[in-house]
Amino acid sequence: MASNVVIHPSAHIAKTAIIEGNVQIGAEVIIGDYSVIKGDVSIDESTYLYNHVTIMGHTRIGKHNKIFPNAVIGTPPQDLKYKGEASILEIGDNNTIRESCMFNPGTEGGGNITKIGNDNLFMAYVHIAHDCIVGNHNILANNATLGGHICVANHVNIGGMTPVHQFVKIGEGAMIAGASALSQDIPPYCMAEGNRARIIGLNRFRMRKIMERNEIDMVDALYKRLFSGNKSLRDLAAMELEVAKDMPNNEHIVKICEFILASERGIPYKRGELNE
Repeated sequence: MASNVVIHPSAHIAKTAIIEGNVQIGAEVIIGDYSVIKGDVSIDESTYLYNHVTIMGHTRIGKHNKIFPNAVIGTPPQDLKYKGEASILEIGDNNTIRESCMFNPGTEGGGNITKIGNDNLFMAYVHIAHDCIVGNHNILANNATLGGHICVANHVNIGGMTPVHQFVKIGEGAMIAGASALSQDIPPYCMAEGNRARIIGLNRFRMRKIMERNEIDMVDALYKRLFSGNKSLRDLAAMELEVAKDMPNNEHIVKICEFILASERGIPYKRGELNE
């Protein structure tokens, strides 16, 4: 492989690190011992790679990230349909990626990109598979696993040892309990647990951090109407959305109802089971 390695003068590269390919290393980047960087890779300023980190493929890493030992970033997707086509893994700023995490780029069937936002914490052994879109301010605990084509919004918590089925969507502010198995979509601000996981209540802890008191009361009332009504959840969401058009400060109602109406995998709940 012909190398076109550009390293900023202020970067610190361990002598045992291997860097080959079309690689751009930004200012004050630190790359630890025995790390391997090969391919079309860019690492922006002040990102810190500990020892034994592997970064490959068409991978873009932003600023101020910390990547811990034995993380494997950008290796080919674990998808039999992948035939070597060029695909991207994009990681934003201020993420913490702990030991032995594995993140894969996209595939042709998913738009050729896996994209991760900013300010996320990925604890040890987290796997983010091909074509996933992960937002900002999320926490994925140890051994959380995202199958392909999953969308995770912002301010989401996923507990340890929890696998998420491919094509699932998790809305803003939701929480999935540890040792659950999620195979359907979770609307914003919901809490789910179990195998298979289903909604058990609202993630009030997160709501209190990102909402005003009146907004919390509005969401609380909406969920009671949605999950205790006699009509189907989709019909109720459509009705609520129609009413919300004439309401002030309807952002959260619209977000929740549109999520439910757009769900393709369904919403896992048992009527009347939402905790009051």
